[in-house]
Amino acid sequence: MSNNRFKIIGILFIALALFSACTKGLTKNPYASIDESQALLTSSDVESALVGTYAQLCKGYVYGGDIFVYSELLGDDGNIAWSGTYQGMTQIFNKNIPVNNDFVEGTWLASYNTINVANNVLSALDKVTEANRNRVEGGAKFIRGSLLFDLVRLYAKPWNDGSPASNDGVPIILTPTRSITEASYVARNKVSEVYTQVIKDLTEAESLLPADNSFFANKSAAAGMLARVYLQQGDYANAASAADRVINSGSNSLTSDYASAFPYNPNNPNQVVGNTTEDVFAMQVNTTQGVNDFATFFSQAGRGDIEIVPSYFSDYEQNDQRPSQAFYQASGSIYCGKFDMLYGAVHIIRLAEMYLIRGESNFRLAPASPIGGVPAVDDINTIRERAGLAPIADNALTLDKIILERSHELSFEGFKLHDAKRLQKSILGIAWNDPHLIFPIPDREIKVNKNLTQNAGY
Repeated sequence: MSNNRFKIIGILFIALALFSACTKGLTKNPYASIDESQALLTSSDVESALVGTYAQLCKGYVYGGDIFVYSELLGDDGNIAWSGTYQGMTQIFNKNIPVNNDFVEGTWLASYNTINVANNVLSALDKVTEANRNRVEGGAKFIRGSLLFDLVRLYAKPWNDGSPASNDGVPIILTPTRSITEASYVARNKVSEVYTQVIKDLTEAESLLPADNSFFANKSAAAGMLARVYLQQGDYANAASAADRVINSGSNSLTSDYASAFPYNPNNPNQVVGNTTEDVFAMQVNTTQGVNDFATFFSQAGRGDIEIVPSYFSDYEQNDQRPSQAFYQASGSIYCGKFDMLYGAVHIIRLAEMYLIRGESNFRLAPASPIGGVPAVDDINTIRERAGLAPIADNALTLDKIILERSHELSFEGFKLHDAKRLQKSILGIAWNDPHLIFPIPDREIKVNKNLTQNAGY
């Protein structure tokens, strides 16, 4: 990732966005740039624009990795050491973020840029052939709903902090921004309104998307993201149901061992590596397109800015294979080996997460008949047994054991901050709902848009 971070003036100055390819094997040729008067006139134009939306999603600031790395830095409770020179990331790690932090600004702008492209696609659905319309609409709504969810988790109070109906969330923008007037200045919607829109977008995406959609979002990807949203809300019945739909879709299967979920070729670390059978949704990266900032910051082959503290491994069971399969020592430091392939896919949703969501949700609900027909202990043991661990007896399963299993299985993949907030766990003595654990609204946006309000503590 270059030091010259991409900057633009603000979301209100984004018109019809750039269209560019995300990876190999595309059936449509996306545009590098195009005049608005000539854009989106045919079905091919709109389908290419959808590819461009995925391309925007590939950016480092968003699903190229940064948006998930923030969670590990801001949510760190002493398990990692940060040695990076990016001031913005250092501020996030130190939990002392100024309103002009360049990463905070970059992710806000890149997210709304991507949402704007998705809105352009949705505004031109009448140009799309009937055979492709559902797939195009579903893809755009999946991207918009997913980004709104991640934005509200980073830039607003958690769902369970006070009243989501009165807490400020982030702006919901559902139409393209093509010109700037006073009327186009947006305000922040409430947290509850954002979640409602997120669930609406993802629910519609799940109904519209096909079961098989190459490496683009499919029906299971939308259901998987819904499961994540519902879990964050504490809506365990809907979380379990959505996760169950993914597990039983037949689209994915767990890899034979943990290491295989994160392919690594020591003979060719620059090999382009696509999805595994376990990837419900992943961002594609190759030598010319896409970014993997997990590799940038976590891998010793990248910048190696994030090292794992030895004490992190103290609560792993003796026979757990994950420490040896996913971590390694180099030059006296410990690194997470999940992200050592520079051109490996960025894993956004893995099937393992769905087993953990269904298991945790069923355990909390304790229904007479578990959702999906599978007892919670069986889902947790599915994950444990792949890691080489003995199964837990049904009467020995506790919520603490489930959460510990989740933290080991999904370690350093972007869940740290958000799990701490939903579980109401303090972070290095900082309360889970402290303003220091929420991003500020970027200062540039506040200055440009008089309708935006700043978060408490900034």
